[in-house]
Amino acid sequence: MTQDELKQAVARAAIDYVVDGEIIGVGTGSTANFFIDELAKIKDRIKGTVASSEGTAARLRGHGIPVFDMNEVESIAVYIDGADEIDAAGAMIKGGGAALTREKIVASISQKFVCIADGSKLVETMGKFPLPVEVIPMARAAVMRKLAALGGQPRLRTKAGGDEAFITDNGGEIIDVAGLSITDPVALETRINQIVGVIAVGLFAQRGADVCLLGMAEGVKTLSF
Repeated sequence: MTQDELKQAVARAAIDYVVDGEIIGVGTGSTANFFIDELAKIKDRIKGTVASSEGTAARLRGHGIPVFDMNEVESIAVYIDGADEIDAAGAMIKGGGAALTREKIVASISQKFVCIADGSKLVETMGKFPLPVEVIPMARAAVMRKLAALGGQPRLRTKAGGDEAFITDNGGEIIDVAGLSITDPVALETRINQIVGVIAVGLFAQRGADVCLLGMAEGVKTLSF
């Protein structure tokens, strides 16, 4: 199976976790896009969605699926999103699609977090995928120095084909930190969150996944945490 076929398989499997009549949290990225396309087939069964990015909101609306402002929603039954890496405890690195802050916000009000990913995303120790950190632009250099002091190799994310900083939906910039071996994700998440100028770090450990649907060659494997 190709990687896209594995993503499609977990996207279809995630439909089983959709709660009828409820508002569903929807993530950002290629795997989440497959889920949106599957969700469109049952859109009449749900009240609507909360989106973790402007891109996700546009795709949902394009399918005729209602999108609620999160300020109008107290809680959501389930949040379904992908991951760049996930470990055996359900902690994740997210943010390759630059939506880490809004993804964290949506996850914070979800009763259940379902991660959907192809099998390559499951790792023993996170850190091979560079850890995204969203920062206030004026704090970029100061935060990069602090991240380097933690043993990482920080690099500003730029727009494709240029040196101009990539800007998030929130007006922030993203620093991608390579070279980390994340043996204590909760402690590292806490430490980076305390750096002045950081908006959010793409470690989802304090609020990790409750379930992970992994696309494998032999089928979809379900991990519960």
